Amino acid sequence: MKYGICPISIAPLRSETSDSSEMVSQVLYGETFKIIDTRKKWSRIRLSHDKYEGWIDNKQITEIESEQYHSILKGHKQFSRDLIGHITHNDMTLSTVTIGAQTSSCTFLNDQYSLNQPETISYDKSNLIENALLFLNAPYLWGGRTPLGIDCSGFTQLIYRMNGFDLLRDASQQATQGEVLSFIEESEPGDLAFFDNNEGAITHVGLIMSDNYIIHAHGKVRIDRLDQSGIFNVEKKVHTHKLRVIKKIL
Repeated sequence: MKYGICPISIAPLRSETSDSSEMVSQVLYGETFKIIDTRKKWSRIRLSHDKYEGWIDNKQITEIESEQYHSILKGHKQFSRDLIGHITHNDMTLSTVTIGAQTSSCTFLNDQYSLNQPETISYDKSNLIENALLFLNAPYLWGGRTPLGIDCSGFTQLIYRMNGFDLLRDASQQATQGEVLSFIEESEPGDLAFFDNNEGAITHVGLIMSDNYIIHAHGKVRIDRLDQSGIFNVEKKVHTHKLRVIKKIL
């Protein structure tokens, strides 16, 4: 088995071995993975934190030894909390990284992180909404996981990951985690609300806020009203998503 780590700010994870293939997710700086298949220009990887699979350009991989891989997994994790931060490489050149980059991996890449905000994980549920608000107005991007472009489940996953809990990647997968709540009134800020389409498939997720508001990625990261029917768009004055289930994760 081969192992790798992402040495660049953001690497697209694709469904097929082509630059024009659908981007199913993104790999952020410092995130680790198993390399489960290798082609001439591409490798199929399985991410450590959510077991999500896809193809990544070989030029965007740094291979690491098994001992390093497992050391990173067992070690204390730290994440960038600046929307945009900077990594200094051995040759003194700089790279930008986004919020959520796994900066505790710097040692294994011989890099240094310019720390402006505290990186430590607090495991405090109250921080979820505070972190989520940093993404307000970030544009929607299918497969995205950064404030430069993010999808609904990438948004919830990244917020939870920064606070010590690894959600699965897709909304339908995240809906299998946690404890079901019967009513919105039972929920707390930071709980997750899931929404389905006309066929009953879960296709959307958002973070519940206080006073029946929800923050979610739909066109952009935005705040709307939440009721027993679903999400009520405060600008268009219509319901845009049909509520399926509410889950308490932490």
